[in-house]
Amino acid sequence: MKAEVALADEDFLYNQLADKLEKNILDGVLKTGEKLLSVRALSKEQGVSLSTAFKAYTQLEIKGLVEARPKSGYYVSRRTARSVPSTTTLEKRVPEEASVDDIVAMVYGNLNAEGLIRLSIAVPSAELLPVKKLSKTLSESIRESADACTGYESTQGNVSLRKQVAKYAFNWGGNVTEQDVVTTQGCMEALVFCLKAVAEPGDTIAIDTPTYFGIFNVMKSLGLKVLEIPAHPQDGISLEYLESAMERVPIKACLFVTNFTNPLGCTLPDEKKKQLVELLAAKEIPLIEDDIYGELYFGNVRPRTCKSFDKKGLVLLCSSVSKSLAPGYRVGWCIPGKFKDKVMHIKLMHTVSSATPNQAAVGRFFETGRYDLHMRNLRKTLHTQSLLYTRAISEYFPESTKVSQPKGGYVLWLELDPKIDAFELFKLGLKYNISISPGHIFSTDARFTNCIRICFGTPLNKEIEFALKTLGALAGDIIRKAG
Repeated sequence: MKAEVALADEDFLYNQLADKLEKNILDGVLKTGEKLLSVRALSKEQGVSLSTAFKAYTQLEIKGLVEARPKSGYYVSRRTARSVPSTTTLEKRVPEEASVDDIVAMVYGNLNAEGLIRLSIAVPSAELLPVKKLSKTLSESIRESADACTGYESTQGNVSLRKQVAKYAFNWGGNVTEQDVVTTQGCMEALVFCLKAVAEPGDTIAIDTPTYFGIFNVMKSLGLKVLEIPAHPQDGISLEYLESAMERVPIKACLFVTNFTNPLGCTLPDEKKKQLVELLAAKEIPLIEDDIYGELYFGNVRPRTCKSFDKKGLVLLCSSVSKSLAPGYRVGWCIPGKFKDKVMHIKLMHTVSSATPNQAAVGRFFETGRYDLHMRNLRKTLHTQSLLYTRAISEYFPESTKVSQPKGGYVLWLELDPKIDAFELFKLGLKYNISISPGHIFSTDARFTNCIRICFGTPLNKEIEFALKTLGALAGDIIRKAG
């Protein structure tokens, strides 16, 4: 037992030391190329064992932040950080040869092509998911169910899963019970049900821009109008713009991603979340909060949600395990506040209930602690991946490229040289079996024409690094040809 405690203490110390050094590197306190203390000197300075100091350096080496040079020691290897994208209100320039819908169809219509390097899809690769443990949990759930999970669940959803969602809500400042939760088939269905509960065809919904293109399709299918609220790559939507728009446009509801948005990767600070909730509550405007990326944080604390500041039941929080555990299981949920009865009525009319085996399995995966263990590993891996991808982009892309610096999620937002049309780069990339997401598809009017989204859900390997190198060279060629 003492040995286990000692190992746990050592793990805590080396992670703490690695985090401290990483912050100094990212903040520029330790410069690229600077020699670091020797393992022995670091051990003495920090009052830790040689093993702890060595593990801290190894952790940073895995992340690509330091490099070990034979007979010389450790050096900071991270290149000078590129500046983040400076604006999200770029010139509107729809390509003549394709509409936004056409581009979306081209980007996502060939994802199953053999040999395609999919930098365009924001999901975890199978190698990052606990496939065997999840399959085992599904078998256990079916075996221990009285009817082998063949019967209908209640309309509100699996009780065990709802209890676990309510339990995890504590991490983001929530105070809910299983009675507040309604399960759905994925986060998108939760968003649709919530939109139907608060709006009618013809109503105007405010959304953040740039945003996930699927939101536009949902709005179109429901006959809703869209008002785009510009977001900054570091701290999210402009509350000033929203407040001004509310005076000019009859906004029926808002739909915002507040943590690690797709594609910017930004997070609305807690104070701005509180201000947003209060701003909307003053006019009784509902907020549908898409928190599908909330659990994918890189820091030590999970960011709060707007729902945690909700006092009137006007915030309808939606999420799922599609980005964290099992995309194909289609297990999601919403916490719709005062609109719960409406949401349940809509669910009853559309789907009656959600899939019984999948809900039971995910609820059990949460309950056994397997989800916690998986998420700790996934968050650490994604953080490392974001740094490695950023480093490769800094090395291979033109100097004028600006890269976002997300603190969670799966995506990097690149603002390229103004001479580059991202749709052209996308088409060139396909010739080399590389798929990216051009910025055109993240707004209704294709305004982000010199931006692209790169996803780091797959661990960086030689193939992906070569793909990034190729994209960088293609971007450089476009700039040179443009003069």
